[in-house]
Formats: sequence, structure tokens, C-alpha cells
Amino acid sequence: MFILIGFFIGFFAAVPVGPVNIYIISQTLKRDFFHGMLAGLATALLDSTYCLVALVGFFHISINLSQYSHWLKLAAGVVLLFLGLKLFYDAKVFKLNGEKTRNSSKTPRPLFGVLLLYISNPSLYAFWIAIAGAVTAHGLLKKGLWPAAFFALFCGLGALVWYFFLVRFVSHYQSKLQEKTFKKMLFILGVMLIGFSIFTFLSTLFSKAL
Repeated sequence: MFILIGFFIGFFAAVPVGPVNIYIISQTLKRDFFHGMLAGLATALLDSTYCLVALVGFFHISINLSQYSHWLKLAAGVVLLFLGLKLFYDAKVFKLNGEKTRNSSKTPRPLFGVLLLYISNPSLYAFWIAIAGAVTAHGLLKKGLWPAAFFALFCGLGALVWYFFLVRFVSHYQSKLQEKTFKKMLFILGVMLIGFSIFTFLSTLFSKAL
């Protein structure tokens, strides 16, 4: 039962539009299905890792990130701003013909981008800590490393299934888009990331002032 719960938590947690989904979409548009799925796989693995760490923390130690949340939010804002500006640049220089060939020989940077987003985003820590608290408080998960590991694994698997459908959808319509449309979409994705960045900065300043 707890395996199914973990799967659906991971799936529905990945659905809302946010910086990670936007980044995965941008990687699929700029490159191809493989690079989009690489970013999705990295995200799912980090989801599983965060979930497991949060569960182990509830079983054995007390987790308190409040003293670091201010700096983590600032770091998240910087990362989102950088990725948004990078999409602006990509929207200007993107060329439909030959773009994938040039990128295919490079180091898979989607891993680096996802890692930066996760390390700097305190809301992801808070989310998985809340999930760990809920499943343990309601007795949905027995104490022990193996139940926690399987629960975390299926949370990641649920997220991966969503990212597969997302990347597959974007990749399917990718071949039907013209270069001008690609540039507009990359620009819009950049605006959205910068919007998340501004929101992060403002929320950090207001929370610090209170």
C-alpha cells in the first residue's frame, strides 16, 4: 500500500508548473528527447534522495533548516535568474538546423542545471520533510531503512513517469515547430524562470523583514 502512495505522491508532486518542469521543457526544446529525459531522470533521483533523507531524519534525527532558509532562497533566486537569462540568450542565437548535432557532443549539462535548482531550493527540502512527517505521523510507513528506501524509490518513479510524458509530449510536437516559434517559446520560458526568481527574491526580503 505504501508503495502506491509513494508513487502517486511522486507523480502529482512533479505535475505543477515550476522551475524544474520549465527547465526540463527547455532542455527538450533546445536539444532533444534524450537530454530532456536526462534532466527528468536526474530530478527523479534527487526526489528519491531527498525523500529518503527526510524519512531517515524523522526516524533518527531532528531536521532544522530554518537557520539556512534565507541563504538557500537567495541562492535559488540567483540560479533561477541565471537560467532565465541563459534562455534569453538561447532564444536569440538558437538555430533549428544543426543545433542538436552541436549539442550532442557536449557534456550533458542538464544534470548540472537540475542539481543547482535542487541544492538551492529550500521549498523542495520543506516539501519532502512535510511528506515524511505526514506518512510517519499517520502510520502509513513502518520504521526501518528498507520501507523508507522503497517508499522513496517509488516517489522518484512516480515523478519519472510524469517527466517521461512531459518530455514525450514536447518532443512529439518539436518537429512541427518552426525556428521562430522555438525562439518565442524559449523566450517565454526564460520570462517564467525570471518571474520565479523575482518572486523568490521578494519573498526572501519580506520574510527577513518580518
